[in-house]
Amino acid sequence: MNKFYHFSLTAVLFFLINTTYGQNPPDYEQRRDTYIDTALANFDPNAITLQAYRGETIDQSTLNNTYGIMHTKSTIDFNIVKLVRVLFLGNGTHDSDILNALDPIPFWYNYSDTLRGYWSENHMIMWMSSDWLLHESYGKTIDNNLENRLKHYLQLKIDYGFYEFFSSTYMPYCLSGLLNLADFAQDPIIKDLATQAAQRLLTELLMVTNDKGVFYPAAGRNYYGKYENPYNQNHYNLVYLLKGFGPVPSKASHGGGFLASSGIDVSDVISSWRAEMDTIYKIGHSIDSVKIIHQNQSHVDRIMFQWSSGCYFHPDFAQETAQLHADSNTWDHVDFEQLNILSGLDPATIGSLAAQLTSISESSVIAGQSVAIYKNRSVVLTSIQDFWKGKLGYQQFPLAATIENTAVFPVSGALVNSWGDKPSSNANDHLPYVEQKSNVALMMYRGEEKPSLFGNTIGSVSLHWFENDFDEITTNGLWLLGRVNSSYVAVKRHCEDKDMGLYACHQRDGQSWAVIVGNDSMYGSFSNFQAIVDQAAFEENWYFDESTSEWVYYASIEFDNKTISHEWRNPERYTSIKDIEVKDVDFQVYPNPAQNQVNIDLSGMHSQNLRLSVSNMLGQTIYRENNIGTNQSKTLDVTDWSEGVYFISIEDTDQQKRYTKKLIKVD
Repeated sequence: MNKFYHFSLTAVLFFLINTTYGQNPPDYEQRRDTYIDTALANFDPNAITLQAYRGETIDQSTLNNTYGIMHTKSTIDFNIVKLVRVLFLGNGTHDSDILNALDPIPFWYNYSDTLRGYWSENHMIMWMSSDWLLHESYGKTIDNNLENRLKHYLQLKIDYGFYEFFSSTYMPYCLSGLLNLADFAQDPIIKDLATQAAQRLLTELLMVTNDKGVFYPAAGRNYYGKYENPYNQNHYNLVYLLKGFGPVPSKASHGGGFLASSGIDVSDVISSWRAEMDTIYKIGHSIDSVKIIHQNQSHVDRIMFQWSSGCYFHPDFAQETAQLHADSNTWDHVDFEQLNILSGLDPATIGSLAAQLTSISESSVIAGQSVAIYKNRSVVLTSIQDFWKGKLGYQQFPLAATIENTAVFPVSGALVNSWGDKPSSNANDHLPYVEQKSNVALMMYRGEEKPSLFGNTIGSVSLHWFENDFDEITTNGLWLLGRVNSSYVAVKRHCEDKDMGLYACHQRDGQSWAVIVGNDSMYGSFSNFQAIVDQAAFEENWYFDESTSEWVYYASIEFDNKTISHEWRNPERYTSIKDIEVKDVDFQVYPNPAQNQVNIDLSGMHSQNLRLSVSNMLGQTIYRENNIGTNQSKTLDVTDWSEGVYFISIEDTDQQKRYTKKLIKVD
């Protein structure tokens, strides 16, 4: 890389001439001043962009710390965009040091680079925007594809939105790259495209924000920590600046420092916020069109764009991914640590392997979603409709409810004492089927088997529910209801159990949950809301379809004239749980129907390690017995059982198979 040429004065003059102020509402400008004053009074390293904006002395220790990690930090682009902003806003005092620090850094995917990530959406724009601006104003040498790649990225976001949609984790970092271009780019096309993309990003932020300034969305990529504190977050700084909801942030955040020092027009963004909303928001594009949309990019750039939408080891893209890693010697990259066991395989075989492991290979893709959004003042319910059900989740949050300032949602996977201890690599061990109608959502879990490398807790679903956030909590059977001020939530759990302090159920073969939100303007008092929830009709059962020789998992919820139902069948492209089998020779249940007692004949089994369980139509286990031998026959007293359908399961722990019979109880 050549040394940069120093045109700092030209860049500053260009910025002063081409950045427009005064078009934004006066109250927004006042909030910007308040935010900057507070941030500078309580200095944080993110405030160096505001120091440059105000013409103050840049904190030297922050700059030195940044220079010191320039070659060791995998996400150094988070710092680079701040240095670039200081270059354009500052008085030139630190220009030489900054340019010298940036000079040896590679700004795009390169041979044997196993440290830096260039491909996820937020990293792409931070690297590209910095590269372009240093080229325009400081003479940095760039690759021949950068201009085409950058314009393609910007137009892609304007046309289709952001792959990492509604991400409070990644959104502010996308914004920083976009705002640098919107404020400082000399190319008028790039400047305009970046402005439009930034405005869309901010509009989507407000779309799912409630009237308290809280943003707890269903998201394409996110972290659990973003659902624990409504205000002490990077993205909240943006909400405050735009709408003034909630308290004044005490310190600058990364994104807040960029927006507060930017001159882009956000008047339409501010006016776009609505207190009420009920819609299906289409975002992204179909997976079938991925290669077509990016076909005019260079080979490496096309794969980078594919990766930015999660197309890593999907069967349609896996071979290209493996080949690029082999050609570039990047199998040992920190982002691919869990999958570098594949590095010894011929890339030509990776595609067929991915096709055999669809439970983990497909569902990282986030391209072409329908997101249901319901908002009524302080309550919000959002969910991604029918999104990779049964497969491994990769930081995806398929449903989230906001009740004033607390978040509620079910999640599959191993239980932890603290939500912050959940692994950041995946948010759900298996994604549910989700369908939402206005303020009601149905979630069904039926996880697919996956390699042990990725864990296999497909029977665990727990509820993100912070009891201390609620003013009132009540239960009614499987229903759990909570109130915060005049906002309400009701969750139909799959069971009434608690584990590790969490509401959690461990039914392996399938679980169904429902979430309802409301408030006083919709239902009156909390007691009246409870009474309406009491009238909700919920149904869940398994049945064997003789015509297709498959077990079908069915659930439905009817509430307040809204009905949602779904039949989860095995042959929906790929097989879900494979351990439910029907074989008359394995064990017998008689009499069936039964009135007082039922006999279970195990003489057809061939294992000494059997486990017996009986569940009702709600998936609740009502009887369990371990270590049953094949020479035993069990007799169960069913006199007190309610009339209905039950499922008797025998699990062969030696062969890891499960056999289920349906029992009808009559009075």
